[in-house]
Amino acid sequence: MKANEVHKMSDEELRQEEDRLRRRLFELKSQAVTEKLENPRELGEIRKDVARIKTEQRTRELSAKQS
Repeated sequence: MKANEVHKMSDEELRQEEDRLRRRLFELKSQAVTEKLENPRELGEIRKDVARIKTEQRTRELSAKQS
């Protein structure tokens, strides 16, 4: 997921995408413990996507407080 895509999302879409990514991250972590992951790089990618979403949410929160 690119930063441009995150910027274009609405607040509700950001919340939904964060929930979806967190569930996927949990599944991947469970797989890592119980079996071999097909793509271990996916863990890092999902963590970065969650961080992008959280950053955008925080930026919007701060800009709303300043206005």
